[in-house]
Amino acid sequence: MSGAWTPADIGDLTGRTAVVTGPTLGGLGFHTALELARHGARVVLAGRTPDKLEAAASALAAEVPGAATEALVVDLSDLSSVRAAGAAATRFGPIHLLVNNAGVMAPPLSRTTDGLESQMATNHFGPFLLTGLLLDQLAASGDGRVVTLSSQMHRVARSAPVGDPRTPRRHSRWHTYGQTKLANLLFTFELDRRLRQTGTPVRALAAHPGFAGTHLAVNGQLGTTRGRRAAILDGAVKMVSQSAEAGARPTLMAATADLPGSTYVGPSGPGEASGPPQVVGTARLARDEVAQRRLWETSEETVGLAWP
Repeated sequence: MSGAWTPADIGDLTGRTAVVTGPTLGGLGFHTALELARHGARVVLAGRTPDKLEAAASALAAEVPGAATEALVVDLSDLSSVRAAGAAATRFGPIHLLVNNAGVMAPPLSRTTDGLESQMATNHFGPFLLTGLLLDQLAASGDGRVVTLSSQMHRVARSAPVGDPRTPRRHSRWHTYGQTKLANLLFTFELDRRLRQTGTPVRALAAHPGFAGTHLAVNGQLGTTRGRRAAILDGAVKMVSQSAEAGARPTLMAATADLPGSTYVGPSGPGEASGPPQVVGTARLARDEVAQRRLWETSEETVGLAWP
């Protein structure tokens, strides 16, 4: 591959099935799904709200006539919903790609029905369980790939979230967000090592979008993307950020380029805020194998699934 990677490098994905979580219209997941569909993949749109999944599917079909899409309803903050989605997903047969894109950013403190802090539940424990439930289908493809979205915010985490997730502790929503993004990398690297050790034909990679102009920050700050305050904040974010379409490119490179497992992809510009995607580095804590293993064991116990 010569020069900067672009979506033109994706190649033909006909006959391949990709599951993308969080495909809300206009967001990173939507643009990821759009490019995958444009290159021939059957795309399973996985999200909480049937109406939003239908809107995303309609928009994909308008951009890519004849696009093959399916819907999978799943609330990643609710482990019972994730288990139901895992059972429902068996109808898709072999899965070549799972993109763990969905996430929440710095909402006020709340706990889920499972007793988990909402960010850790949505950004880590739900994706951990979903990936485990879909692993057999990923392996059945013969060349499966899991791409999990992290963030530059993983660098603000001073410690790995390896304690009992149901024990209350001092809460800073931005520090917790950073820990969830660190968890995404710890999970990816431990998953890839375990897949290699078991000879499972699946690779695990991670990506981050840089500073992308999505509604995530606005929703995290205000709890809504509607109203005058949200519109002002959303406009300010978009003025200083790259587009969601550009922000999806690191994910797409991680999902389709000839890269080994445990690769992390992000923008190539100053501070990795924007620019064409390339392989990037991580904070030292993300490569801590003891933290990786401890988070894995904690996660298995939390979600009630030991794998692979």
